[in-house]
Amino acid sequence: WYQRRVRDISVTILAITIAAYHFYKRFCSSTILKKRNININYSKMTDIPTSEDGWKTKLTPLQFTVLREKGTEKAFSGEYDKFFGKGVYHCAGCNAPLFTSEHKFNSGCGWPAFFDAIPGAVNRHEITGFYAEITCSKCGGHLGHVFVGERHPTPTDERHCVNSVSLRFESN
Repeated sequence: WYQRRVRDISVTILAITIAAYHFYKRFCSSTILKKRNININYSKMTDIPTSEDGWKTKLTPLQFTVLREKGTEKAFSGEYDKFFGKGVYHCAGCNAPLFTSEHKFNSGCGWPAFFDAIPGAVNRHEITGFYAEITCSKCGGHLGHVFVGERHPTPTDERHCVNSVSLRFESN
């Protein structure tokens, strides 16, 4: 019975892995973003300051606190919490594309929530098994946190909880 149970678990893990792969290919690849007419203009990304003084000149005080010092804006205070326009959310620090409006959902947490990021745009820094810090992969700016297993009605069962001041929206 033990070997049969191990085999059943292995088959289940394989099925979940295959399903996740097909979900990614269907909804998250750059080819799909192009097919859905989501234009990501990488040429608009700006130079990244090399010093803290450079960042202080480029960002507002709240943006500096959140992006560079890993602060958090007050819940329900950000401009993108209840905003659901069609387009792409960019990093406020370097203008790198991070999230699409197709991945945004209303989680009720008080910050903009996304169930996935644009592939390669966000780095995760594990804090616990339940959540991780997320940063912009281009400039390293703190965006917020990703929470796993909260059972939101999303395809990934993840909630990327992002500070509005870390983002800049560009409509399609």
